[in-house]
Amino acid sequence: MDNDKKAYIHSVETGGTVDGPGIRYVIFFQMCPLRCKFCHNPDTWQLQPDKIKTEEELFNEIMKYKDFFALSNGGVTVSGGEPLLQAKFILNLFKKLKKENIHTAADTCGYIEVDEIIKELFAYTDLFLLDIKHLDSPKHLELTGKDNKKVLKFLQALKEHNKKTWIRQVLLPEWTMDESYINHLINYLKDYKNIIEKIELLPYHEMGKEKWTKLGLKYTLTTKPPKKEALFDIKTMFEKNGFDVLLSV
Repeated sequence: MDNDKKAYIHSVETGGTVDGPGIRYVIFFQMCPLRCKFCHNPDTWQLQPDKIKTEEELFNEIMKYKDFFALSNGGVTVSGGEPLLQAKFILNLFKKLKKENIHTAADTCGYIEVDEIIKELFAYTDLFLLDIKHLDSPKHLELTGKDNKKVLKFLQALKEHNKKTWIRQVLLPEWTMDESYINHLINYLKDYKNIIEKIELLPYHEMGKEKWTKLGLKYTLTTKPPKKEALFDIKTMFEKNGFDVLLSV
């Protein structure tokens, strides 16, 4: 398949409001290098060769919503799976979107080599939504199947290229919610305050369990969703340190 002109797409959402500012056209790409224990889209992990879209097809569909983007300060977000595994395609698509003055965003796990294509893509991406699965590398390995060295290098690259970033952290009891972890995360992210526009806190939920079962996968996470009071305490911790926080409850 020509990676410049065609891509493996899982699905699209035409009225997204949680993957960047305004009303957004969200493209969910297939494939992901991580195997997160809490993943609610395991159906994006493997390739489905029958779900292929051309750059022209996607661009023409997106343009139908251009007026909605303008009215809401919205735009287009690529998500997944891991969209940057198909970076050549996204680069070409984003180049066309920027010619139309459409805001572009990439929701990524950051487990990507920052090669020349990614560096070029930086120039055409207005916003990155970077998922921090866990700041501790061994815990990241246990939780996702990979360590976090590439992720932290990617965050550093965003800083070097001065790219606006939203940091997304799943709040997972027993993993990412104790006070010491949150303080560690806050202190780490202080070095990136010049690019971080928002901290997005995403409470763990169990809605993905059914998909795992349908796919014949074993859902091994036994953690229960967090209590609301604890979520607001964490939000306050970030805010006291000068971060703008979005808590999805």
